[in-house]
Amino acid sequence: MKNITVILAGGSGKRMGGSLPKQFLILGEKPIIQHSIEAFENHPQTDEICIIIHADFIHEVECIVKENNFNKVKHILPGGKERSDSSLAAIHAYQEEQNINLIFHDAVRPFVSSEIISNVIRELNAGKSVAVAITTVDTIFEVDEKNKIVSVPQRSFLRRAQTPQAFPYHTIKSAYEIALKDPDFVATDDCGVVLKYLPTEAIYIVEGDESNIKITFEGDLVLGEQILQAKS
Repeated sequence: MKNITVILAGGSGKRMGGSLPKQFLILGEKPIIQHSIEAFENHPQTDEICIIIHADFIHEVECIVKENNFNKVKHILPGGKERSDSSLAAIHAYQEEQNINLIFHDAVRPFVSSEIISNVIRELNAGKSVAVAITTVDTIFEVDEKNKIVSVPQRSFLRRAQTPQAFPYHTIKSAYEIALKDPDFVATDDCGVVLKYLPTEAIYIVEGDESNIKITFEGDLVLGEQILQAKS
């Protein structure tokens, strides 16, 4: 099976201010998105990379790819308004392919390890759908619309989601085909789409890592620099 990584950078969010989305902020002298691309470019079991980026920033990604000779990057495609639009862009780009896996990864998770990628691909090669997650040490409250606690789920059954999320192509394509027929369809991640629209499809957990953080706020940049220093 051909393993294709989809780097999801379609958002234009600027929660930390500035003129560029957070995936272009500098971390360890490189744009955050470059770290994420490198992780899969350098992994021997990744065959190809597709980058989904807001249309206004395609040129910036093209420059990063060219300057760093990222030979595995075969597509740089515009994303849409919603998170699901980015996944659909990749699904449509590979609709003529056969026997492929799609590995979806957030561009702003720059510290995904080679071990995590290898473990994800191992499960994919067994025909499984996969999510990366870690255990939660905090108690989680479920609340209602009035912010009142309605339940306290048992922590042993809870996981904190990370990426990659990965699927055989036919699985994720089928899930979205069904989802798009639902007038109330809203998606925040691909596992949620598969879980809702292909309920008999099992999704297995691959253990993530505390350092596989998502850079969202200014404090995450500080933590990211600390992680880089520890790795070096």
